[in-house]
Amino acid sequence: MNRRLLGKSLALALVAGTTMLGAACAGDEPETPSGPVTITVNGMPPATDAVNRKNFEDDIKAFEAKYPNIKIDAKEGFMDPQQFATKLAGGQLEDVFYVYLTDPAALIAKRQVQDISAQLADFPSIKDVKPDLMKVFTGGDGKVYGVPVANYSLGLVYNRTLFTKAGLDPASPPKTWEEVREAAKKITALGNGVVGYGDYSKNNTGGWHFTAEMYSIGGDVAAKDGDTWKAAFNNDKGKQVLQQLKDMRWTDNTMGQRQLLEWADLLQMMASGKLGMYIGSADNFPVIVNQYKAKYEDFGLGGIPGGQGTLGGGDGYMFKAGLSPEKIKAGLTWLSFKGGALDPSRIAADNEKAAAKGQPVGLPQPNIWTGASLAKWEEATKKHANIPSENFGPFLASTATIPLKLEPPLAQQIYAVLDTAMQKVLTDQNADISKLLADAEKQVNTILSTVK
Repeated sequence: MNRRLLGKSLALALVAGTTMLGAACAGDEPETPSGPVTITVNGMPPATDAVNRKNFEDDIKAFEAKYPNIKIDAKEGFMDPQQFATKLAGGQLEDVFYVYLTDPAALIAKRQVQDISAQLADFPSIKDVKPDLMKVFTGGDGKVYGVPVANYSLGLVYNRTLFTKAGLDPASPPKTWEEVREAAKKITALGNGVVGYGDYSKNNTGGWHFTAEMYSIGGDVAAKDGDTWKAAFNNDKGKQVLQQLKDMRWTDNTMGQRQLLEWADLLQMMASGKLGMYIGSADNFPVIVNQYKAKYEDFGLGGIPGGQGTLGGGDGYMFKAGLSPEKIKAGLTWLSFKGGALDPSRIAADNEKAAAKGQPVGLPQPNIWTGASLAKWEEATKKHANIPSENFGPFLASTATIPLKLEPPLAQQIYAVLDTAMQKVLTDQNADISKLLADAEKQVNTILSTVK
């Protein structure tokens, strides 16, 4: 799981503060700066993260030396959903502020962010950003209100060593759920407590994975009907997802006895060599290797089985409503200097710096690029790679054809409901899948009725 997926979305806070915030921001007049432009930005690492904090502060010094008419007033941290609404209403939000990809739509709709289209035209690399990501920051009026800086999507994390021992080809991970099921049987047959396939069912991770697995077979969890949202999982595809898990758990016995797993559990099992496969993302590997003391050489990442869609997300920056053109230009210049979506030429230097400090270079994400900028990213990644990046080739190849889908609205509340269905099929061999989906549908429709 990507850490961004759980508990960090601003959506709930935004829904709660809609009326007040819209009134506070929509009518603001653009500021008119005099003299050098000072912009407030967030994203500065905490002092406890000494290496990255120093890198950030060094970047500010270098930026201000290069652009003496722009001053950076950096604030620590990224975004706290619990404080976002209060800061926005009180005028305390940074000029350039960090968001998750689940948040721009609501901010744009409520006119809480600034159109940056005119200034963005001066940064030609923006044309190479993946169109799906730019859509997130584009309003219904066709104007652009922010830029992405990183993305991720889910695939199949697998243990290459176990694949080899089980007679499976570690260079060719399963591409369908049927292949996952067969591979899990062979891996489980290794014995010694090895589990073929693992899945979550606790603390919203079960609902999150149910959603990902629905997307993977072309299904959905919520669908918009006019101006309202409705649950979209009580159907044959929803039954297919739960039935496969139930069959693997109780018929094949390839998912182990231990259930009610949450995020860290599967990473620990993978690191210990006791798990063959699970759904995860590239950012799982640094945790598996660094925190749980494993080796990159033992693991691989494939595209999500089914391949009809993959749940993903990421982050970016938006601009506070009412910001002057000069401040918008200064903010874009800062983001360009930091890399992100505006200047891929910094990728090589950043990779070199990361490799020198022992940080992993060669993972397939984050990568927001297409075209010539993608070529720069690939060249810089290959040049400075310090991990076996070929192990993640199957995933990288899949990203060109598998559509990215974002989380549903009020995702965490929906995931909490769907946890129950996942828990039931993994802990009760007599679980009634039709009833589980019907009960969840009623609850999710109640949640979705509050989406404005």
